[in-house]
Amino acid sequence: MAIIDRIRAARLLPVVVLERAEDAVPLARALLAGGLDVAEVTFRSDAAAESIARIAQQVPDMLIGAGTVLTPAQVDLAVASGARFLVTPGYNPGVVARAKASRVAIVPGINNPTGVETAMAAGLSLVKFFPAEPTGGVPFLKALTGPYGGMEFIPTGGISTANLTTYLALKAVVACGGSWMVDPALIRAGDFDRITQLTAEAVALARSA
Repeated sequence: MAIIDRIRAARLLPVVVLERAEDAVPLARALLAGGLDVAEVTFRSDAAAESIARIAQQVPDMLIGAGTVLTPAQVDLAVASGARFLVTPGYNPGVVARAKASRVAIVPGINNPTGVETAMAAGLSLVKFFPAEPTGGVPFLKALTGPYGGMEFIPTGGISTANLTTYLALKAVVACGGSWMVDPALIRAGDFDRITQLTAEAVALARSA
């Protein structure tokens, strides 16, 4: 199954911050136990690259991506670590170009029509809508999808159980990014059973949309 199709099937993209690489494999297994086989480990900590590598090597059933990719050098590091896709908070032409040269899928962040058209000009048809709620949420995204019928979105930022199904009800939404099921406090505490429970609840909610 193609990478985007895997994300589409999951309907959820956990946005994970790992402060310790030793938490990576237990976290990935907790997500799998809860019914999710995709995740994005963000480059918001020094443990990101090693965490991605451990998941890629030890949990092959998990489709692992790298998030908060800000530079071409991070593209190289993410790919070398085993990331199968990349996610960025904004649209950086240099990062997108490096990803395309490396033949790795990339989902750049946008929050306006110019961003959509920039992505389209680069041959992309899937972008992250970020930050979703602060930018205007579902009403803004509905307005944005009107002129761009061929573009699909992964809303991220302010997504929770309270608004998940509202976003997923939009035809142009492939999946939603979120972090509530992978709260860093739970990871630090080693409460992977709770992460599995929250993930299972989120998966059930997403499938009801």
